[in-house]
Amino acid sequence: MITASQLRAARALAGCDQRQLAERSGLSLPTIQRMEASEGVVRGNVDSLDRVISALATLGIELIGEGAPSAAGGRGVRLRSGVARPTERQRPAPAEVPG
Repeated sequence: MITASQLRAARALAGCDQRQLAERSGLSLPTIQRMEASEGVVRGNVDSLDRVISALATLGIELIGEGAPSAAGGRGVRLRSGVARPTERQRPAPAEVPG
């Protein structure tokens, strides 16, 4: 299960917009928009939910379920260990300046 707030937070942490998540998951943009507009747990067919969760996993996102070990003990998302944050992935390497 994934909540709408987890989905929005996961997408933000991954640094992708709704359109990019739709493309990565093979779902339509309106489907992603409906999922994110849900209240509480996202309702939808199992295949669509699996596709979104799999797409997020390929972006390095881990979902934290209710009662799982976390700072607050509730649901959430985190970046998998060893995965660069979006700003780090997008930042070009510094150019060497001859001295």
